[in-house]
Amino acid sequence: MNLLTALGRHQVGWPGEIAAVRYWYEPHLERLHEDASTRLADLVQLEQIAGGYASREKFLTELTLDPPDATSDQAGVPLLDEDYLILSTIHSAKGQEWKNVFVMNAVDGCIPSDLATGEQDDIEEERRLLYVAMTRAKDSLDIMVPQRFYVHGQHSRGDRHVYASRTRFIDRGMLPLFQSMAWPVVKPEEQARQEAVKSVRIDMAARLRGMWS
Repeated sequence: MNLLTALGRHQVGWPGEIAAVRYWYEPHLERLHEDASTRLADLVQLEQIAGGYASREKFLTELTLDPPDATSDQAGVPLLDEDYLILSTIHSAKGQEWKNVFVMNAVDGCIPSDLATGEQDDIEEERRLLYVAMTRAKDSLDIMVPQRFYVHGQHSRGDRHVYASRTRFIDRGMLPLFQSMAWPVVKPEEQARQEAVKSVRIDMAARLRGMWS
């Protein structure tokens, strides 16, 4: 609030306003972004560029009329941009950490594996593996539970499948700790019926006029 008040009253002066905002924002970079050092360098450069303009208005006008296409970054792995997906087994994920994690097939038979349910020690090891998978997430965790599995080797017109059972490690009592979502979202039968009725419209007046024309 103090910073916004000072900026609104032009107490800092230009281009010191950019520096004041940068000093306020720096502590949040490490918390919000993995590439904090690169982003900080961008802000320092932005502050230097702003010093070449007489006022905030002229600086913002120039950026609006001729914005940069992108900001350079430190050299990294070729062809690796910010929009990529990492596929990993749970064993390989030990010691790793990602912002967003999706755990696939959290059903009995996969977690725990149907090959590791013969002994209680094996089941406990599978429980620890699920714990490892869930704790790899920094910001968000999605646990995927497929509704059904289709049987291999079906006939061309077959649709044989079995329903999947949620992993025993997440029992009913734990469900309130999660936000349950289903896809696709199925509309209630009554709502679907009403929408279907609305989509079928008959102009009775036009039909009557057509009978006598």
